[in-house]
Amino acid sequence: MKAQITVGLLAYFASVWILYEQAKSYPILLDAIILIIVLLVVMLVLSYVIIAILEWVNIFELKTNAILTLVVLVAFMINLTIFLLCNSG
Repeated sequence: MKAQITVGLLAYFASVWILYEQAKSYPILLDAIILIIVLLVVMLVLSYVIIAILEWVNIFELKTNAILTLVVLVAFMINLTIFLLCNSG
């Protein structure tokens, strides 16, 4: 459980600063806060699910699963950020 939370928070804080800058341009502050909170929840849920699946398959040890999950989550956040930046205009 600690690994899922740690990986989720690492992925979130590693990539949320761009979304934070994007959210500051929202006309309503509540929308920006909701976006940031929803992304935190999504990252925590995704990290829990991905690590649980990797543990269930039982190919790698927990450290390798955590690194793989971190890479997947950061790639997800980068793609989401690019999508939001391209469609913000």
